[in-house]
Amino acid sequence: MLGRLNHVAIAVKDAKQAAKIYGTAFNAEISDAVPLPEHGVITVFVTLPNTKIEFIEPLGETSPIAKFVERNADGGIHHVCYDVPDIIAARDRMIAEGARVLGDGQPKIGAHGKPVLFFHPKDFSGALVEIEQD
Repeated sequence: MLGRLNHVAIAVKDAKQAAKIYGTAFNAEISDAVPLPEHGVITVFVTLPNTKIEFIEPLGETSPIAKFVERNADGGIHHVCYDVPDIIAARDRMIAEGARVLGDGQPKIGAHGKPVLFFHPKDFSGALVEIEQD
């Protein structure tokens, strides 16, 4: 059911600036900054040979990550994302095992144009988990 690690997300004040460090130090490919109003963030992806790093910055004061960035002024790991072959089947199995889905439980379109869901960090050893339909 659980596929490969899709990305690790780091919440920061300025996603483009944070990603630039990876481009300079490691000659990594960096995406353009993309606003995702439905999620309240701006994303920039750094592509690595085996996964991606997603830098997310708040899109306005009401962003769901605004308080996280306020508490972690230098940035911090926000979530991990895993690919799943069937997001609805994965959601239902995870809920049946006691995991709590965040929001209304219906997938939203994420940064890669694919359905995503988030699960409560208290159910995953303190890590916010995102699943993405592969």
